Amino acid sequence: MKYIESTQNKQIKEHAKLLQKKERDRSGLFLVEGHHMIEEAIAANCLKEIYLLEGEDNFTDLEPIFCSQQVINKLSSQNSNAKIIGVCTKPDIQPEKFDVVLLLDGIQDPGNVGTILRSAYAFGVDYVYLSKDCADIYNPKTLQSSQGAIFHIGTMNTDLYDTIRFLQIENTTIYATSLHEPYKNLQDVKPKLPYGLVLGNEGKGIRQDILNICDMSIKIEMDTFESLNVATACSICLYTLKHAS
Repeated sequence: MKYIESTQNKQIKEHAKLLQKKERDRSGLFLVEGHHMIEEAIAANCLKEIYLLEGEDNFTDLEPIFCSQQVINKLSSQNSNAKIIGVCTKPDIQPEKFDVVLLLDGIQDPGNVGTILRSAYAFGVDYVYLSKDCADIYNPKTLQSSQGAIFHIGTMNTDLYDTIRFLQIENTTIYATSLHEPYKNLQDVKPKLPYGLVLGNEGKGIRQDILNICDMSIKIEMDTFESLNVATACSICLYTLKHAS
């Protein structure tokens, strides 16, 4: 049984670097923590290694590396004392169909991106495209907000303008969420497969050059507030479009 007590251990120091985006990009690895996220990683065959707090039971098939609380905390992005940390490989998910795609334009908050990925998985989105200035999907806050959806839905950072043009050539109708006329009320939209939904930056919305090439703008009908949190708006739109007839 391997046991690591010191936070200065070479292996621990190397894996602690995975809390930084540049190291995640370089290595193709990332960290997850907590029982649920470990289970999702196992289901996706992405779990490579686990660090377990001394005294805890191992519920995986991997041989754990037992650690002191100080060592676990060094690998953790959360303030509370974690009990298990997993080192994962980035999933490579290529769906057989692209009936419904989501396109994210400059969404900055990791929590929003994670919640959007969770909703996308829940409502049957086949793929998520993110502009290159979106929050990192492997940011610890994104991962926790996604509740493991990152292991089950394909994603790609891309040039959204070119991607939308390509999708349109493939007869995909692209809907944009917008507060500016002309738009159609969400309840009045009856989409046909395949289609895509574009969501924009929390403060600025969708960039004008992207908005200009979308096939239709849609707006959620509201009684009071003019706009919603982007992750909330995403869930409402995906649910409504999925069940439109």
